[in-house]
Amino acid sequence: QVQLVESGGGLVQPGGSLRLSCAASGFTFRNYAMSWYRQAPGKERELVARIAGPGAITNYADSVKDRFTISRDNGKNTVYLQMNSLKPEDTAVYYCHAQSMYSYALVYWGQGTQVTVSS
Repeated sequence: QVQLVESGGGLVQPGGSLRLSCAASGFTFRNYAMSWYRQAPGKERELVARIAGPGAITNYADSVKDRFTISRDNGKNTVYLQMNSLKPEDTAVYYCHAQSMYSYALVYWGQGTQVTVSS
């Protein structure tokens, strides 16, 4: 059974930091590109960051570049999102996403974790 379980969300003040984790199980983690998406109220879900390939190539949305860092530990089947200098506009539900690098139709989503940036 495939599972993506996010953790680490919460309430933080502007300028603060959070680290999200996504623990994966039920599939061959190293063969999947891992991403973080987010969805704010009334807005479409958007890609925040992605990490893929043997070289762990990363991509970021312009809005989070130089503030967020995505990383993965293939030994622990876990992907992380380190979020620094958080802004109120980063408030959203953050979702973990997995996509097979060999069969693009194989896609999995986590249940989401709430991040709220507010004073």
